[in-house]
Amino acid sequence: VTIEARGWAPIKDAEDPHVREVAQYAVSEHGRLKHLQLKLDKVVEGETQKDSGITYRLVLTVEEKGADTKDYTVVVVEENAKLHLKSFKKEKSKKLHIAMVPWFAYGHMIPFLHLSNTLAGRGHKVSFLFPNSAHQRLAQENQYPHLLSFFPVTVPHVDGLPPGAETTSDIPLSLFKHLYEAFDKTRPQVQSYLRDLKPDFVVFTGMAPWIPGLAREDKSSGGGFKTVRYSVVNPIIEAFYLTPSRKMDEKTTTVDDLMCPPPGFPSSTIHIARHESQQAAIYSKDYNGFTFYDRLTTSFREADVIATRTYREVEGVFFDYVAEQYAKPSLFTGPLLPKTSATTDEKWNNWLNKFEVGSVVYCAFGSQIILEKDQFQELVLGFELTGRPFLVALSPPQGCATVDEALPEGFEERVQGRGWVYGGWVPQTFILEHPSTGCVVSHFGYGSMWESLMSKCQVVVLPFLIDQLFSARWMVKQLKVAVEVERDENMWVAKENLSQAINLVMDEESEIAAEVKSNHANLRSVICSQDKEERYLDSFIQGLQLLLESKN
Repeated sequence: VTIEARGWAPIKDAEDPHVREVAQYAVSEHGRLKHLQLKLDKVVEGETQKDSGITYRLVLTVEEKGADTKDYTVVVVEENAKLHLKSFKKEKSKKLHIAMVPWFAYGHMIPFLHLSNTLAGRGHKVSFLFPNSAHQRLAQENQYPHLLSFFPVTVPHVDGLPPGAETTSDIPLSLFKHLYEAFDKTRPQVQSYLRDLKPDFVVFTGMAPWIPGLAREDKSSGGGFKTVRYSVVNPIIEAFYLTPSRKMDEKTTTVDDLMCPPPGFPSSTIHIARHESQQAAIYSKDYNGFTFYDRLTTSFREADVIATRTYREVEGVFFDYVAEQYAKPSLFTGPLLPKTSATTDEKWNNWLNKFEVGSVVYCAFGSQIILEKDQFQELVLGFELTGRPFLVALSPPQGCATVDEALPEGFEERVQGRGWVYGGWVPQTFILEHPSTGCVVSHFGYGSMWESLMSKCQVVVLPFLIDQLFSARWMVKQLKVAVEVERDENMWVAKENLSQAINLVMDEESEIAAEVKSNHANLRSVICSQDKEERYLDSFIQGLQLLLESKN
């Protein structure tokens, strides 16, 4: 018996007598089911709503003598110690078996695991394939070990790949081409697992365009599965660079080509400069016989269905464009951020509590952004220049073992009591939700983008990678929920520009600050609306089940 509880959840145990009483009440209140005996109750959700008591959403398995068991979803509201049955719906669809094959990067494996936990929490069986070295980190995130199973894959050694390297975290960017080769060579292991597991679906990374071929091979021998290409990056960059109408070749693709959107691109507000587009040259590079463009577009073209990790209300127009280009059915899972604990280290709470409501500037760029020392120093001087309290979480810059040794001379003494530069992991969700935090400066990595948008903080964006840049331009130029820090043509960020952007959104008298705050609040009301994540997951699962019904 498992529990997934959200919000202010009073439910601690599905075996709690009161929870069972609620379940039995639901069965007894449904006239046609009075003759059925309650066999099992599984609490899917128990959420306290401040003004309307407690809402229980339960999945009940009931059986009639001599008959098969059947599942029902019930919603019961408890108000003033009285129970009210709100709905009782039969679960018509079968439980699915879904295999996950992510790219061997934690920025991909973790979102795949969040989706896996969400599916397992709804009673579906999930088989997760991952490299051996990732087991310890991923296993501790398995919330449903009775339904979510791990299957380790041994990454073959290839020339140029350091011994023991199995994920992108183990190597610099210059060696990724060797990891692509090793990843492709895991194909026989993956095929063996899938033949034994016989899943209904394989949700796979765009880095593995050979997965649909495995499905066809198995189908020809009487087996087979449906394939779902799952994108964990923003769909804007996919719409811009990965559509059939854009042809990329290492010899003929120019920087000017990379600046231009493809025909029919659904936005006229997103523009990138010549010096920014140079990062996109990676798409035309050859990696183990595939250009990056060919690898990713082939996986779009060959999949049965394509799916993305966003809300339609935010970036749906771009994924709709991708789906139209490839003539594929499309599904949305929503961002699927992990549920976080309400408890945290007191040191963060104690430090933030020293400051007024909405006064602290928080900044984090994630573990993959390693700055050069001079840029690191320029940025922390920019936070000092704001005159505001700040908490900055950055990795040590290049050539430095710690952030402390990289700080400018005299910096710590000048900001003592109001500024903190930290070089380790921080509880980002807790910090963003703390009343003292009023502004977040984000690189707009995809998960961080969603956490920023779901917070009540003013948002300043400072993108470093090209996918982050596309997200930033959409949020700044079209949705107008954030302000971007200006850079020069060498991508240098001056301390004055950083300070100016922060003070612009924090100034209560600023018209831009008021506009950004209002637009952000409106967007937040949409993406944080009650049960939105559940509705998206319902739609995603229903889409898979409909596809399965049409399998033959």
